[in-house]
Amino acid sequence: MNSREFWQRWAESLRRFQLQDLVASFLEAGSPFALLGAQAIYFGGAFIKNDHLDALASMLEDESELRAFTAYLNGGETVL
Repeated sequence: MNSREFWQRWAESLRRFQLQDLVASFLEAGSPFALLGAQAIYFGGAFIKNDHLDALASMLEDESELRAFTAYLNGGETVL
């Protein structure tokens, strides 16, 4: 599953609640926490099946995707 399919929706939701800067900062600084977050999402997936959560966990595990999404949140362009 390609997490980039969901980036626009995730970014719009974060911007709506004015959380994009906070989340981008956390993603830039919290790489070890991103892996823990991905594992928590996978564990919770046993109880709740959701494509958005699966894509989020996949992105959190992939360092290059994580950096690319952070750049996207900060207003950078990316190839979808």
